[in-house]
Amino acid sequence: MPAKYLQLASQLKNLIQQNQQKDFYENNSGAAYQLPTEAALCQMYHVSRQTIRKALSVLEDEHLIQKRQGSGSYAVPNLRQKGANQIAILVHSNTEYIYPRLLADLCGTLQKHGFSWTIYVTENQISKEREILQFLLENQETPVRGIVSEGCKTSFPTPNYDLYQRLMQKGTALLFFRGGYSNLPDVPTLKDDNYNGGYSLGIYLASLGHQKIGGIFNTDDLQSTEQRFGLLSALREAQLLPCEEYLCGFDSRQLTALQKRQDTGFLSGFLSRQLKAVTAIVCCNDEIAYWLVKELSYRNVRVPEDVSVVCFDCSYLSDLSAVQMTCYAQQTHGLGTAAAESVISLMKGASVLPQNSPWQLVIKRSAAPPAI
Repeated sequence: MPAKYLQLASQLKNLIQQNQQKDFYENNSGAAYQLPTEAALCQMYHVSRQTIRKALSVLEDEHLIQKRQGSGSYAVPNLRQKGANQIAILVHSNTEYIYPRLLADLCGTLQKHGFSWTIYVTENQISKEREILQFLLENQETPVRGIVSEGCKTSFPTPNYDLYQRLMQKGTALLFFRGGYSNLPDVPTLKDDNYNGGYSLGIYLASLGHQKIGGIFNTDDLQSTEQRFGLLSALREAQLLPCEEYLCGFDSRQLTALQKRQDTGFLSGFLSRQLKAVTAIVCCNDEIAYWLVKELSYRNVRVPEDVSVVCFDCSYLSDLSAVQMTCYAQQTHGLGTAAAESVISLMKGASVLPQNSPWQLVIKRSAAPPAI
């Protein structure tokens, strides 16, 4: 006959399964089931506390429960229940230059762990994000158990916090990537180390001898705001803060016009105002850098002989540009893989800390010391 603690472990497995199924089908909740306290289990099964603890250790070793200090023991959610392997991925676009690589990493990792997903495109529009979240709340046939969301216009608090909160109250695991919202501070966010990236690019240009450094950043986007802050901190350290006046901002409306109609008006305006003043320009991504180099060529301005251009990201645009771009790039298979692994951990009831993915400097031809 099995030892008493092994018999109890088997009984506790049945208890967990019954309560998870009841919670899923009756309450439509994916929240982790909390086991009774050790004292309550002693009374329920008429065994000693030592037997209870040995049985719980068996369940923990089999990854069926997690012990949370000061809170108790929780069942790891059964991710194979009906609908429980469905993940919703909200992104600005699924076709633009950076997304194929990021989504390949994210979806490939989910697939490896047996999960299915649906990609929803918000076009960085708060109203479209709201429509998608409302649909996810009301969809009873295939309820999602996890959401990986690239927030819309993350420089600002979101008016859609009410829907995000309702989804979390239903037990949906929520993770933001590339930028979260200030009014949802408790939701874990994975993003690039934007501040240190901006700082490092500023220090790099200053080390080349540039003293008049400009920049082009997205004012709607949290990661771009952090990049700008990093650059300004580097300019302060290099005693170049007067360069602040050489920074240019654009918004999502102007970015959409650039992507859909090749409208480079904000870049042309920036060059008309600042080209004679700056010797180097930092761009928030290599898409902006790509179009900036084109605008410079129309003005017969050479890169890097007349002006240096550096940027974030290292997609195919960095190589398609007339001059290969010096950039700060994500580490291979970084953010997408981390996002998939993190949302899986959240669905299992584990906590996930905010993470900043590091950049690495890729030196190519677009930056050089300023002309004397």
